Amino acid sequence: MSLDTVVEDIRDEARARAENIRAEGEARAEEIVSAAEEDAEEILESAERDVDREIEQLREQRLSSAKLEAKQQRLEARRDVLGDVREAVETELATLEGDDREELTRSLLDAASVEFENGDDVSVYGRDDDAELIESILEDEEYADYEYSGSYDCLGGVVIESEGSRLRVNNTFDSVLEDVWEDNLREISNRLFEQ
Repeated sequence: MSLDTVVEDIRDEARARAENIRAEGEARAEEIVSAAEEDAEEILESAERDVDREIEQLREQRLSSAKLEAKQQRLEARRDVLGDVREAVETELATLEGDDREELTRSLLDAASVEFENGDDVSVYGRDDDAELIESILEDEEYADYEYSGSYDCLGGVVIESEGSRLRVNNTFDSVLEDVWEDNLREISNRLFEQ
């Protein structure tokens, strides 16, 4: 064998070996690329799931927030309407005139009078505009020990007190309205805002 043949055999063997190494390298590179692509796909799918979950959570939070805000606005509107109704009732009571006002004032005075003993000196207070009305009611014989003693800031009605009994009864339109309002607020609300 000649030296050229030996050199050529070594070259052929080196080429074959280089080709095997290159083929193995390419196969390994393809495996690495394929694994990387699979990992990238999994990472992308996981990221998409995370984003979808975050979007859903954000949507739920915003929806809950919007519902809460809407509920608060409804409650505020209801409070405003109830306030307007209460104000209208107070205006009606304050502007009540004639026989109706006298009848209500007399009823409130009679109801408060049961708390006092005969012979007690009783002071009666009422709205400035009702002074004449109260004084005329107190002219009745049953109120002989009663005296109109001045004004009281209210829509109408009376406040009665006696030093002897150390008792004070507030039977104003305001106090009666407050009691009725509190006792019937749910019913009033239900009637105004039937659902």
